Amino acid sequence: MNNLHMFCLSLNDEDYDKIKSLNYIPVGLGNKKFSSKWIRDNSGENISVKNSFYGEYTFHYWFWKNKLKEISDHTWIGFCAYRRFWTKSSNSLKIFNKQDFLSEIPNDWDNYDVILGQNIFMDGWTPMKVLKHGLKSFILNPTFIFKKNWNLKLHFDSFHGYGNLDKAIEMLNDNDKKDFSSFMKNQNFYNRGNMFIIKNKKIIHNFYNTIFPWLERCEKVFGFNKDSYGNTRIYAFLMERFVSYWFNKYAKVKVWPIAFYNINKENLI
Repeated sequence: MNNLHMFCLSLNDEDYDKIKSLNYIPVGLGNKKFSSKWIRDNSGENISVKNSFYGEYTFHYWFWKNKLKEISDHTWIGFCAYRRFWTKSSNSLKIFNKQDFLSEIPNDWDNYDVILGQNIFMDGWTPMKVLKHGLKSFILNPTFIFKKNWNLKLHFDSFHGYGNLDKAIEMLNDNDKKDFSSFMKNQNFYNRGNMFIIKNKKIIHNFYNTIFPWLERCEKVFGFNKDSYGNTRIYAFLMERFVSYWFNKYAKVKVWPIAFYNINKENLI
């Protein structure tokens, strides 16, 4: 694996053999029953009870508290999921078989700290979808009538509760509060997949040491709301944007393709 530890997160016990066949490390999330072969986020020091709200970040917490110290310096640590995978090269945008999965570290990664997925842009909505979900934002800020002014804040306010982003940003530390607010107002894309690959243990520790105290403070504002998917998973959706902001600010980042491939349904060959 060329010094790569790739953790693959899944919700299905039957995915174990397929994940292992890729030489990835299977991680079971959620409340389903898994065999003892899996790594789980509910052992050791953990916050697994928050999984339906935090998504994959209950495993990241477990990894931070229980596993990170065991991994040697300069080892590449990666995260993927049973439906989203890193491709083998920067020119590979799709996965069709085993040979298309990332299996070793490309030589041109040596000068980078973190690998993030390709950009997802926020200007692909239909007019009807914009009016349905973002009407309040458009009323309060008529400049949004022009597509060139659409940004990440508009998207978050529209789909995860108007004003919730501002409340979350108020809970951030002083080093990131102003910059993350600016990022959300001035960017119209973030990196795909809520996934990353990293080789610097100090950087990933600092990342975790930033996000988990922040999310815990946000819990006092949002609680654990199950009235809609957008609100239930608000912590995971915050992280989806924050990953792009934080790593691009504090690390040297390279963008790499992430492809959809559901190993729960596909036959690996």
